[in-house]
Amino acid sequence: MASYARVGSHGSASRLSTGGSDMNGMSSTNKGIVSIVAVSAVAALTLAMTACTGSAPAAQSSSSGPAVIVGEAPNQDVVDLYTDRDTAVAAAVAALPQSIEKALKQTGVPGAGVAVVSNGKVVFEKGYGVRDLTTKEPVDVNTVFQIASLSKPLSSSVVAKAITEDANLSWEDPVVKYLPDFALNDPYVTEHGKIADFFSHRTGIPTGAGDKLEDVGFDVDYIMAHMNQIPLASFRDTYQYSNFGLTVGAEAVAASRGQTWAQTAHELLFEPLGMTSTTTVHDEYLASDDRAAMHARTGEGKYEQLFDRDADAEAPAGGVATTAGDIAKWMNMVLANGEVDGAEFIDPLVLAKTYSAHSITGGDARNLTSRTSHYGFGTNVSATVTGRVNISHSGAFGWGTATNATMIPDLNLGIVVLTNGAPSGVPEAIVSEFVDLVQFGAVTRPWLDMLSTFFEDFADPAGDLVGQEPPADAAAAGPAGDYVGTYTSPYFGKFVVTEENGTLTGVLGPEGGYTFKIDPWNGDTLSFVPTGENALPGSLSSAVFVRKGGQINGVTLTYFNKFPEHGQEPNGLGEFTRTD
Repeated sequence: MASYARVGSHGSASRLSTGGSDMNGMSSTNKGIVSIVAVSAVAALTLAMTACTGSAPAAQSSSSGPAVIVGEAPNQDVVDLYTDRDTAVAAAVAALPQSIEKALKQTGVPGAGVAVVSNGKVVFEKGYGVRDLTTKEPVDVNTVFQIASLSKPLSSSVVAKAITEDANLSWEDPVVKYLPDFALNDPYVTEHGKIADFFSHRTGIPTGAGDKLEDVGFDVDYIMAHMNQIPLASFRDTYQYSNFGLTVGAEAVAASRGQTWAQTAHELLFEPLGMTSTTTVHDEYLASDDRAAMHARTGEGKYEQLFDRDADAEAPAGGVATTAGDIAKWMNMVLANGEVDGAEFIDPLVLAKTYSAHSITGGDARNLTSRTSHYGFGTNVSATVTGRVNISHSGAFGWGTATNATMIPDLNLGIVVLTNGAPSGVPEAIVSEFVDLVQFGAVTRPWLDMLSTFFEDFADPAGDLVGQEPPADAAAAGPAGDYVGTYTSPYFGKFVVTEENGTLTGVLGPEGGYTFKIDPWNGDTLSFVPTGENALPGSLSSAVFVRKGGQINGVTLTYFNKFPEHGQEPNGLGEFTRTD
């Protein structure tokens, strides 16, 4: 979902350069994925003005190198395609079915919905495989997929439309202007954090913050009310891919209109663009007769329909469900510089800011040949190998969704790939092969093989005890009754431990909806199996009870005491104090 900042899928942030597209954003939680090749800030800022003119200057040829298309300024020069644009696109589209079928067969991903837009028209739209391995019902053009972090660029368009309609609303507005009760850990950031900061992941909210509150069942109101407990990184100085950071920015815009986010997104974007199969409400996705079920990766080439992922709490960041055809309608609007049917729909200057470079997401300061990558508002902004601006985002849930949409404005071209399997590189590989074929008439790398390797650990379990057995000389745990009681954390709230027939059970979340068995491990260090989008099958973590004067007076749930992207470093949020 490219360099993926994996959010909610657990794991550390990593960087991956590919030649075709920027893949960011796997939601969890969207498993975030980010960045690919560099784009200059100037090129990004001029995107909206120059992307869709439809009339490129003539190529300048040279006997000593490839032809170059000269733009209005040197930073808009690009390497010419291997043939004329329409022939190149037609050939790449003709090769798409084989690429899709190969990817599904090689990886075992059950199904995919794919669409391509070119010069304002949908030139390819088709479903492949099955939407549910149990029922074997086929994917068709009307099949609705959960798209995870691909929701983010859609949400940025919703905000751009809101700003277009309301002269008093701006990307530069502080969120507390519309959410006066919202607070972060730092009063300065609370006061000055703008909608733009939250959409470009530069508030300092750490990657993964809030995701585990969602996992145990808390809603968006609870999560936002408790974000003041989260320690922050440096404000506007670090890029921290955050599902709930972007969600805060979106909720501020909805509040400015006196609406829910679902109402705002439907009214401003989905309904006007005719995206009739698109929703941000999980129950509406479940009500669709033609929907793709999620499939978790349970082994090499093996997927199973095990989970249902309700992402309502982070709807602007990862809660959209839609079809490839509906995404095609949105891409055509973006590629038309905010126009729909020849009329302005979103102010092109507002849209240009959305797709400008606002945060640096990648690059190696130790290597002068390393290309820098960028993030705009809810999307990656980079460049292809031939120098063309590339707008892209991926999305994924470890429980069974992986997606990517990529647009190249200079070519008035976009492609979206939605799949119903946990991330294994399929959407990114299909997109990269397609973009290669358009630019060069040939595939430059074995994308599927390379990306499949990169995604191998995305199905890994989480927790500090994964793969371990209790020590051979483990001390005995205390009597079960020692641990029974009520514990509290300012962040997670109440944690209740009960005992029945010598077996301990832990309960977290609203109405005690998140439960787990607690087993002996080594003395007062016990173990439990966390579950959720961030804790895939095989997860195992420690519950470290604190005993003073012979009495248990606290416990640290290690899995809940760190963010997915920050290794084993504790954040203190999973430390509970006994209150009974």
